[in-house]
Amino acid sequence: MSNQLEDSMSIEGKIKEAAGYVKEELHENGDSPEAKRKAQEGRDLRNEGRIEDGKAPKLGTPGTED
Repeated sequence: MSNQLEDSMSIEGKIKEAAGYVKEELHENGDSPEAKRKAQEGRDLRNEGRIEDGKAPKLGTPGTED
């Protein structure tokens, strides 16, 4: 079933989710306001891609599994 969902995901959604994941991971451990802002931007981009593909957004703090 998971494979079927993956097949129905758009290329744009996959790219946004992957790019957001990378940006979030790069900045999640930073203490500066800029690092926190960039981590949140990554989470927002990741969620945009997830929503486009019919998945639930991640609502937790950037850098967490939620």
